[in-house]
Amino acid sequence: PQLTATKAGRRLVRARGTYVVLRELHAWETHPEVLSTCLKLIQVLIGDEPGPGMENLLEVTVPEELEQQLRQRDLLEEQQW
Repeated sequence: PQLTATKAGRRLVRARGTYVVLRELHAWETHPEVLSTCLKLIQVLIGDEPGPGMENLLEVTVPEELEQQLRQRDLLEEQQW
């Protein structure tokens, strides 16, 4: 995930055909945490590129309310495992 935080990193990962590998891994993987991570990375790779000022996702300010919602989703997902 750190590599895909920057626009250059996302380009590199896409150029190496990582999506195809992740898609295949997701097809046979059974470990819930690995599946979840694969899905999140796949979403980053196939999603639209963030707009100006958001090229480095590690530097983006996330509103407190949204951050809490995302953390809550992660906790719910972990509980389902």
